[in-house]
Amino acid sequence: TEQNPSVGRTGQFQNIVDSLIELVDQLAKAVESEKMKAIGARNLLKSIAKQREAQEQQLQALIAEKKMQLERYRIEYETLCKIEADQNEFIDQFIFQK
Repeated sequence: TEQNPSVGRTGQFQNIVDSLIELVDQLAKAVESEKMKAIGARNLLKSIAKQREAQEQQLQALIAEKKMQLERYRIEYETLCKIEADQNEFIDQFIFQK
């Protein structure tokens, strides 16, 4: 049986169209997959940025606390130095009176 050449060409054309449609579908799936990966990466970066911000705030609070502690120690040290000087003066006066 002889086939009509136009039927053969139509079948060939249909095969090409089907192949293109399949290829486009595969590309669409690949693009969607990459898009989801990109969204996941973006969300991860946002999460990391928020964690860093929270960590920075904690460290700033710790620095402020340590500065206050340092100031208390400085005042205590100055007070103890004054007490020591007063006691040394008292001892010197006591020794010279004998």
